[in-house]
Amino acid sequence: MSKTRKTKATRVQPVLNLHAAGADIGAREIYVALPADATDQSVRRFDTFTEDLKKLVAWLVEHGITTLAMEATSVYWIPLAELLEEAKIEVCLVNPRHVKNVPGRKTDVADCQWLQYLHSVGLLRAAFRPAAHVRGVRALWRHRDALVRHSAWHIQHMHKALDQMNLQIHHVIADLTGKSGTDIVEAILAGQREPSALAALGDKRLKASKATLRAALTGDYREEHLFCLRQAYEGYGFVVRQIGEVDKQIAGLLAALDPAPAKPEPAAPAQPAEGKTKAKPRSGGANRHQPAYDVRGELLRHLGVDLTTIPGINVTTAQTLWAELGGDLGGFKSGKHFASWLSLCPDNRVSGGKLLSAHTKPSANRAARALRLAAQGLHHAKNELGEFYRRMRGKLGGAAALVATAHKLARIVYAVLTTKHPYRPQLHAEAEQRRLVRNIKHLRSKAETFGFQLTPLQQAS
Repeated sequence: MSKTRKTKATRVQPVLNLHAAGADIGAREIYVALPADATDQSVRRFDTFTEDLKKLVAWLVEHGITTLAMEATSVYWIPLAELLEEAKIEVCLVNPRHVKNVPGRKTDVADCQWLQYLHSVGLLRAAFRPAAHVRGVRALWRHRDALVRHSAWHIQHMHKALDQMNLQIHHVIADLTGKSGTDIVEAILAGQREPSALAALGDKRLKASKATLRAALTGDYREEHLFCLRQAYEGYGFVVRQIGEVDKQIAGLLAALDPAPAKPEPAAPAQPAEGKTKAKPRSGGANRHQPAYDVRGELLRHLGVDLTTIPGINVTTAQTLWAELGGDLGGFKSGKHFASWLSLCPDNRVSGGKLLSAHTKPSANRAARALRLAAQGLHHAKNELGEFYRRMRGKLGGAAALVATAHKLARIVYAVLTTKHPYRPQLHAEAEQRRLVRNIKHLRSKAETFGFQLTPLQQAS
């Protein structure tokens, strides 16, 4: 009996891009894979020094590579991506989760070859990246956001030092970094200990009485806690000065950018949404870290449309959206795709015809976080989106209502930026009217099912 030998079938790979490469990015070394027939040595290792990265790019250009796929590994990919863009090589930045679901590929060489293969057959989706001029502003705006968080830490340290000395002034004054709080803290650090003298520094607009202020400023002063208070106060002032320097840098970058193309038809001048007022710069409160430059004017010049006309979106939220997205959302096919990218829609998991899960995907997207904060601010808003949030909260609960309202805001932002038409609340009113007609039709159908007839109440004459 003769034995037949099993032969391994050759897999036909439908290569779509003959000039695609893949790179495995690390902190100290990079492995790059070319198509197997491009050179005898299709995989090479490079160090992450600048000269080595330039040699890497030159090697890719020599072999006619037009696009390279890499994983978004921390910030290690950024220097190489910038050099590749200068060399006119397309960068396909992919989510590591999209390429790590195949077992057995745990070496750097195998990783870069796997990326090259997936990219050559068109199985990788590039992550959204705004234009280069927007990324410069984005880096500064993210740095500014980190500085704002650092300032909050210093304020918390000031509160802790005051608590340890049993000084309750931060429980009496709403904002310790306002004028009254700042004057009192500076007087304490200057050596003033008399409660009456410290209470006299409070502004006359404070709701607390002088007696309450004197009681709150009577404490047990200890040198170690005063030292911590001084360092926290000086750290807060330093961070505030840094935020001002970042604002100047951002204003310079925005002023150097070209304005948006003029509209074919002049639109009516946009006004802030109902209930919004122009924020006045002040030392403390909710507008403590309001940008020092004209955010609304600059964004209107670069976007061609005013995002602050949308309920819930203020100038800070609009600046965050522009810094994260830019003015061109052509990379998204529709508002649904844009909302999905933001992880503001259900991530349906269906198996065997059953819905296993519909939770939203976890995401650290800064634009999505800004829209969630904007949606949260609509809780008591007396406008159409505030009504939508409250209706969804009664129907779905607080958490789901927040996501639903952020989803609606994302769809509105997408429509405004792609059409370059300002927000029109009339469209929402028309949609609400259609919803009312549908509800009435449904109620009439229900009434007929149970043998009743639904009739409207007669208007009193």
